[in-house]
Amino acid sequence: MANKILVIDDSLSVRKQVQAMLPKGNFQVLEAKDGQEGLKLINQERPNLIMLDFLMPKMNGLEVYKQLQSKPELQKIPLVIMSGRREEVLEKIPEPAFNKYFEFILKPFEQKDLVAAIQSAMKKSKLPREVAAPAKPPAAPAAPAAAPAAAADGAGAADIQALKQQIDKMQGEIEALKKQQGQIMAFIKSKLK
Repeated sequence: MANKILVIDDSLSVRKQVQAMLPKGNFQVLEAKDGQEGLKLINQERPNLIMLDFLMPKMNGLEVYKQLQSKPELQKIPLVIMSGRREEVLEKIPEPAFNKYFEFILKPFEQKDLVAAIQSAMKKSKLPREVAAPAKPPAAPAAPAAAPAAAADGAGAADIQALKQQIDKMQGEIEALKKQQGQIMAFIKSKLK
């Protein structure tokens, strides 16, 4: 199965340029001319990589980025934001997100820059995301000193079991991403020869 790369840019020439720079064969390139069309394709196709223009009509790249960040399953998709104005992107998406969660590429770019951005985006997509801590309920009154220690041990065991399940799930996701990255790297290497 081919890896799906979604290129969201209002410029047909940029969409075609990105498509021409990607190695042929292992990629299915999907195109969207604006953010609305791009989000629709993201939800329908679940691409393996998103190339996102920042300045577009109807729905700009910032709005698409916010939609991606609002859903944990979409946060994991490697993202490369493209723009001719780095300062504007930095103004809208400040540190640390700018360097942590996606890769930025300055337009116009060359094939080597595109390949490097894709590789970096793949690595960044594997990094854990900071999750906002849920609001804590009001503190319960202190338990009497005679409370049985077994109750505390039971709660601790349940927490440990939940953490083990989360770790197992994350390890499965990491293995899937490693496989995906290996396929993309092999494809890129074959095109650079």
